[in-house]
Amino acid sequence: MGRLILKDIHKKFGKDEVLHGINIETEENQFLILVGPSGCGKTTLLNIIAGLEQESAGDILINDRRVNDLSPKNRDIAMVFQSYALYPSMSVRDNILFGLVNRHVPKNEREQILQDVAHMLQLDHLLDRRPRQLSGGQQQRVAIGRAIARRPALFLFDEPLSNLDAKLRVEMRTEIKRLHQQLKTTMVYVTHDQIEAMTMGDLIAVMNDGIIQQLGTPDAIYNDPANRFVAGFMGHINHGGF
Repeated sequence: MGRLILKDIHKKFGKDEVLHGINIETEENQFLILVGPSGCGKTTLLNIIAGLEQESAGDILINDRRVNDLSPKNRDIAMVFQSYALYPSMSVRDNILFGLVNRHVPKNEREQILQDVAHMLQLDHLLDRRPRQLSGGQQQRVAIGRAIARRPALFLFDEPLSNLDAKLRVEMRTEIKRLHQQLKTTMVYVTHDQIEAMTMGDLIAVMNDGIIQQLGTPDAIYNDPANRFVAGFMGHINHGGF
C-alpha cells in the first residue's frame, strides 16, 4: 500500500522557483529517500506531499487518488519530524493514542493498537512516563509510534535522526528499516546524510537546486552516477564516465 506519484511538481516563493518539475513514481511499499544539501528543496517537497505547503503546479497522487486539494488530515499520511513534537504533559500512552482519540476510534480498538505499537517499538515499560523522563531515542520511538498508530498509507520522515548522537542514529536507522519491512507501507524519508540514504533507501532521489539530479537504486546511484554533482555528493566519481 502507499503508492506515491508526483507529476511535474513546481513551487515558487514569490518570483523565486525552488522546485523545478519534480517527477517521482514509487512502487507499493518502497522506501524513498530524498537526499541533498541544505536548501536543495527536499523538505519543501516533503511538505508539499504532506499538504503543509501548496505546490505552484503539478499533481500529487497517493494510491492513485489526487490529493492536491485535500487537507493534511485527509491525505492518509503520518509525519515524523526532526523535533519529536510530543505533548509534554501527556504520558507516552496518551501521546501514541492522541490521533486515535481525536478520530473517535473505539476504545477497545485503540487499546489493541497501543499494545501492538508498544510491543513493536519496545515501549511497553514506558507507557506511563512523560516525554521529559525519556532519552532522545525513546522520544523518537514514541513519535514514530504515534505515526504507526494511525495506520496511514504513507509515512513521511523529515530528518528524524538529526538530534540523536551517532550511536543512536545507527540504532534508529536499523529500527526504522525493520519497521518498514514489518509494516509493508511506503515511506518517504528526507535526509542530508549520504550514509542514511545509501543504507536505508530502496529508491533514492538526489536533489540539488530544486531539481532531481538522479532517481535510482542505491547501487545505480553509487556505481553509475548521472553527473558530477551526484558523484561528488554521494562519494564516488566514475572517472570513465565524465
